[in-house]
This record gives sequence, structure tokens and C-alpha cells, in this order.
Amino acid sequence: MKPSSTLTFKKLYQYFIQAITGKENEFTTGSIRKAIFMLSIPMILEMMMESIFAIVDIAYVSQVSVNAVATIGLTESVITLVYAIAIGLSMAATAVVARRIGEKDVQGAKEAAVQAIALGVLVSLVVGIFGFLFAKEILALMGAEPELITEGYGYTQLLIGGNITILLLFLINAIFRGAGNASVAMWTLVLSNGLNIILDPIFIFGWGPVPEYGVMGAAIATNIGRGSAVLFQLAILFFGWSTIQIKFKDMVLRLKVMMNLIKVSLGGIAQFLIGTSSWVFLMRMMAEFGSEVLAGYTIAIRIMLFTLMPSWGMSNAAATLVGQNLGAKKPERAETSVWKTGKYNAYFMGIVSIIYLFFAHDLVGWFNDNPVVIENGGLCLQIIAIGYIFYAYGMVVTQAFNGAGDTGTPTKINLVAFWMFQLPFAYLAAITFELGAMGVFIAITAAEVLLAIVSIIWFKKGKWKKVQV
Repeated sequence: MKPSSTLTFKKLYQYFIQAITGKENEFTTGSIRKAIFMLSIPMILEMMMESIFAIVDIAYVSQVSVNAVATIGLTESVITLVYAIAIGLSMAATAVVARRIGEKDVQGAKEAAVQAIALGVLVSLVVGIFGFLFAKEILALMGAEPELITEGYGYTQLLIGGNITILLLFLINAIFRGAGNASVAMWTLVLSNGLNIILDPIFIFGWGPVPEYGVMGAAIATNIGRGSAVLFQLAILFFGWSTIQIKFKDMVLRLKVMMNLIKVSLGGIAQFLIGTSSWVFLMRMMAEFGSEVLAGYTIAIRIMLFTLMPSWGMSNAAATLVGQNLGAKKPERAETSVWKTGKYNAYFMGIVSIIYLFFAHDLVGWFNDNPVVIENGGLCLQIIAIGYIFYAYGMVVTQAFNGAGDTGTPTKINLVAFWMFQLPFAYLAAITFELGAMGVFIAITAAEVLLAIVSIIWFKKGKWKKVQV
């Protein structure tokens, strides 16, 4: 048994090294299990980098002032629109590039990549100019006090004005993922977040010749970190360190390809906005039950999101596998990849759900010692954990639709599950039937279960296999 175990460990270690170095990017042949592992590992690490980015930023800014933290919250609420566009275009880029790579049409993949980048630049310039010129008005519209606007508008100016770094970072990483170069996307975020961690305290608090910028320093550090990562991405694309190598002759506007990307991206944008808006309404509903209950809910959601990072990584792997295998005319292999990824995701989520069921209150207690906060936060984690297995499959299947370029189907399912079911159910359970916060928690779980069941039923119909992108 020992030699066999050692051999297995050595093989897993070898696969891990291959995954993070990107030495293998052929996913339309060979072991599906290995393909899932090779794509999931760098994607999981990429998601972890994104969560570290958010934690570090808020940790430093919280030392400046309450207004500084509030400025970040208000600005991020506005910049959600940019994220929606970035995620929608990213879904389209991954789907189209993966399909072309699966078809062995590298030139087509290059064309899609160039048009996606051009779209990102165009959108970001329009948003950036508007955000830079009207930063004070945007904060006022969000209900900010004059004192907060005076202190924080510089942050809003620079973050929205420099949104091109957000859009291109999302988009080009999506191109890499679609091409099967998930490790490149991972290392890009390692660079971005590494620089941000170093530069944040320097620009926020001042150091040597660098003056103290306060909250605006966080935006400066963020733009430099993300901007450097974008330059790194472009260098990889132009100097051919990935599957796709862009030449200056490829930089031609192709309206047909661009319109196809826009068409596919609309569903992705709608998905994000539907999901985000439903969470905003739920947060507003939770505010009715007092700040302590709201704090418990907020902490529970943060804990939940952190443990969902590996699941998002596996779901993104499923999207790439579906796109490439459909391009290679292997729809059955694409479907098998989804079911296997879903199974592995369910194993992981099952373990997490058991931890939540038994240790939820202890986990919330690490962040706050208020009994009401702990009670409500723990209850939230426990109720949501009941549906985690369904959530595991729902995430993977939804991303599988997106990977196939069928962004319309999950948009419709999200609309039904979140707007037509979750929000009315939450209101009835929490307010009308006076279940309070528990009613909201039950609504979240019920909606995710419904989403998973409907998604699986629709996925089994197989219409996604015939989608052309």
C-alpha cells in the first residue's frame, strides 16, 4: 500500500506542478479527470488571489477612517456595472476562444481575442471619462455626505477613471482560460495582487518621497497593480508565451466577430446583474431586523464566498472543457466533463457543508463576539449549507451553458430562480409569516436548489450542444 500511495502522491504533485506552470493545454483528448485537475488548480488559485486582493485593500483602508471605508463601499456599488460588463464579455471571450481552439482554428481564436480587447477598451474609455468627470456627483447620487465626498472623491475618480485595468484584466484572463492557459491567468493575478499588497501602504500612508494620499492611495496602488498585470498579459499575447500569439497584422476590426461577442456577452451581463440585484434586495430586507442581525448575515456571506472560491475554479474549468470539446466535435466528452466536474465539486461542497453544520457558530465567532451576531450568522451558514450539494451542481452546469456560448439559458433560469422565486419567497417568509432573518436564509437555499434542478433538467435536453458561436 505504501509504494502505491507514494506513487499516487508523486503523480498528483507532478500534475500540480504541470498545472501551475501550464505545461499541458490539450484538453480534448486523454483523461477527463486529469483535464479537470489541470484546469481547476490554477483557476482555484486565481480565485483565491482575487479574494486576497479585496481583503488586503479593505484592511489597509480601514486604518484611514470610517469615511474611507464607506467611500470604497459606495464606489464598488457603482463599479458593479463595470464588473457586469467585464464578466459578460469574459464569458463570451472564453466561449468563443475555447470553441475556436477546439476546432484547431487558432487564427479564429486570435480574431476573437483582438475583438474582445477592442470592445473592452472602447467600453472602459466611455465609462472612465464619465467617472473621472462626475465622481463627486456619483457619490452624491449614492447618498454620500458632503464630508465623505470631499475626502473620498479622488478614490472614485481614479478607480472608475482607471476601470480599463479592471476590464482588460478580466477579459485577457478569460482569453487565456478559453485557450487552456489557465496558469497564465493565475500568474497574472499573482503579479497584480503582489504589487497591490506592496504599494497599498506606501501610497495610503506615505513612504519616503511618496506623499500620504489616504483612501485615494488605494486607487493608485490598485491601478498600478492591475495596470502592470495588463501589460504583462499583453506581452504574453504579443510575444507568444501562450497558445494564442497576436501579431500587429491581426489587429483589424472585424465587425462580424465583434457582434457575435456582443450577442453572447449580453446573457452574461444579464446573469451578473440579476444575481447582484437580488443580493442587494436581500441585504435591504435583512436591514429591517437590526444591525446585529445584518452583521451576522454579512459575516456569514463573507465566509461562504471564501469557501466558494474552489467551486468557482472548478466551474470555470467546466466552461473551458465544454467550449473546447464542442469545437473538437466531441459533445459527449463535453457532457461527461460537466458531470465529472459536478461530482468533484459536490464532494468538496459536501465536506464544507458538514463543517458549517457543526461549526458554523464557531466560525462566525472568529469575526465577532456579539451573541446575536454569532447566532444569526451561524444559523445563516447552517441553513445555506443544507443546499450546498445542489449549489455545487448548479454552479458547474450554469458555467457549462456559458462555456457553450448559451448564455441566454442560465439568464432565464436566474431570472426565475432569483427574481420570480427567491425575492417574493423571502419577503413572504421573513415579513408576512414573521420568520424574520430565518425566512431570508431559507429563501436563499430554496432558490439555489430550484436553480440547480432546473439547470440540470435543461442541460439534459442537450440543446446547448447545438449552439453556434
